[in-house]
Amino acid sequence: MKALTNETLCVGADLGAHLAAGPGGLRAGLRDPAGITAKIEVAGLRGLGGAGFPTHRKWAAVAAEPGPGKWVICNGNEDEPGTFKDAFLLAQTPHQVIEGALIAALATRAANIALYVNPREPTTLATLREAVAAWQSHAMLGEVSTAIGEAVNLHVVESSGLYIAGEETAAVASVAGGFPFPSLKPPYPSQSGVHGKPTLVNNVETLAQAAHILGRGHATGTKLFSLSGDVLRPGLHELPFGTTLRELVMVHGGGMLGGRRFKAVFTGGPSNTLLTEADLDVAMDFDSLRARGSRLGTGAMIVVGEGTSILRKTAEYVGFFAESSCGQCPPCKIGTFQIARLLARIEAGHGHAGDIDALRNLAALLPGSGRCGLVDGAATVLASSLKTFPEEYARAIR
Repeated sequence: MKALTNETLCVGADLGAHLAAGPGGLRAGLRDPAGITAKIEVAGLRGLGGAGFPTHRKWAAVAAEPGPGKWVICNGNEDEPGTFKDAFLLAQTPHQVIEGALIAALATRAANIALYVNPREPTTLATLREAVAAWQSHAMLGEVSTAIGEAVNLHVVESSGLYIAGEETAAVASVAGGFPFPSLKPPYPSQSGVHGKPTLVNNVETLAQAAHILGRGHATGTKLFSLSGDVLRPGLHELPFGTTLRELVMVHGGGMLGGRRFKAVFTGGPSNTLLTEADLDVAMDFDSLRARGSRLGTGAMIVVGEGTSILRKTAEYVGFFAESSCGQCPPCKIGTFQIARLLARIEAGHGHAGDIDALRNLAALLPGSGRCGLVDGAATVLASSLKTFPEEYARAIR
């Protein structure tokens, strides 16, 4: 069943319609707040914003911290190329996301909830504000406040719109009113987050799934895939975990654009590794992709057909990372700039053999050198393209 994108849930800001047709997770959570995290653990829910970290462990860490004033941040910054699932959920089904955030607040005893949204989505912001206003006048919000022991504050917070603003410590800084600079961990947000208070940061899709897990007593077993690139039917596809890459592209995506042969796919967005035709039968889940040296990431799948240059696409994505660096970590700022410069030179036909060695060295040296994963993403996609399509680099240099 397509739980997250079911048409009965696409009721916009109409809270009454949502409560009549929705998963009922918050009602179940109010009946047994102490048992919420255990149910999340049994369901096996993992972070769906890219990291895949077990959700129950984050919730338990925040719940274990004493004192009032805790926070839940629903992270909807979503600024990476090829990813658009969170914008859909916030615009079309905002109440299931808010319901999931309230469930997380119950589980962690957090009275402050920030719905953190990219300002480049004005329609989403307007719908979400209307949805929040509906909850603020509904009796169930008072029940949550009573269960937590503090009045619940539900906020819509606009992010800076920068890519780095989606990193969890940067989101914490932004919600607190500062510039979204990622910070070193520890301390983790669960220990010291917004205004120094324990803070839970979860992706939009993760919280939406939590509402269904609590309401139905089990995991929905589905994942949202943002499919784009050289396919006939790009768009958002909600499919069971374990669906093969072949089925996603050839069936749900309608096959390749213009009848071209499948060449590769950037899995989980452009900060990840490339899969090729030999990987078409891989199951799309966390463990199967990890076994192939890849990651599920956000579920963004950018498909490339024969005739499209991997070198050019890699240069485009590394250029995005170079422009998105906050400049706080010199290896990131300088390293991504140097990779982008070398790729642009090679792609323009002005490269030489030494450039390949320089790129390989940068891909090996840069991972782990920054406070967030931006530089790691640039190095990962570079290393993957060099390994998977070396002939394109050699041909460009010749």
